[in-house]
Amino acid sequence: MTGAEAADGGPRRFVPPLRAAVDRAAFDHPLFAGIAGIAGFGDLLTAADWPRVVDLDARLALPGKRFVEQDAALLADGLHYETRIAEGRIATRAGNWHDLFNALVWARYLPIKCALNAQQCRHIEGRAAGQRNRAQAALTQFDETGVVVRVRDPALLAAWDAHQWRVLFEPIHWQSGRIAIAAVFGHALMEQALLPGRLLVGKCVVLQGDDDAGCIDTVARAIEEGRVLLDPLELRPLPLAGIPGWHTDQAPAFYANDDYFRPLREGRRYPPPLL
Repeated sequence: MTGAEAADGGPRRFVPPLRAAVDRAAFDHPLFAGIAGIAGFGDLLTAADWPRVVDLDARLALPGKRFVEQDAALLADGLHYETRIAEGRIATRAGNWHDLFNALVWARYLPIKCALNAQQCRHIEGRAAGQRNRAQAALTQFDETGVVVRVRDPALLAAWDAHQWRVLFEPIHWQSGRIAIAAVFGHALMEQALLPGRLLVGKCVVLQGDDDAGCIDTVARAIEEGRVLLDPLELRPLPLAGIPGWHTDQAPAFYANDDYFRPLREGRRYPPPLL
């Protein structure tokens, strides 16, 4: 499985917490709203014991896909991780937060996951082993750290274009729905969010729209048709701790931290939002 770049932009090693060490209240954070609210599956996150992969597969019951335990016998087939998924098997490590979140994202956002897999396989075909192009990097970054954002106000989009973070994160904009998170998609983001105080950066696909479900469907179609995620530079960074209510300390001094709220690089441009 390909790994994600560090969600906070740095190369530092991430050690996920033990299951018993995670405060179950952590899953009340808005970042987990999409998966924690999947009907009937909340215990997969909060129960004392890890679900077995075979039980996880039975519970989630994805059409045409199975979660299978990643072990030496499975990997002996020599297939690429994405190719194996296209054939119906999602390699899943037992007792692993990263792969549990991945499984829940598959259950919650199946059309986007299928579209990403189809595009990855298209790029893998005909390339030498180990070779990757920029589209594959973009697809992987979104898979691991992706966020779907919808924006109604062109002025807010312009502020985001310019990395005017104080304008973008004014609470009234988020309270009024001028800008909103339609989906936190990246399972690596979820894993890293288990560490309290972690300052995470989402890599965003942006849409002009009002409806979360419609925006999510549009993203799936755009990926399937090859209209987005052709280059990592398409993805807009969003410092998630800046969203009102997403971090404990949002005093004015917090937004002055330009190691996290980074200024716009010279020459950096973002694509227009999907409609």
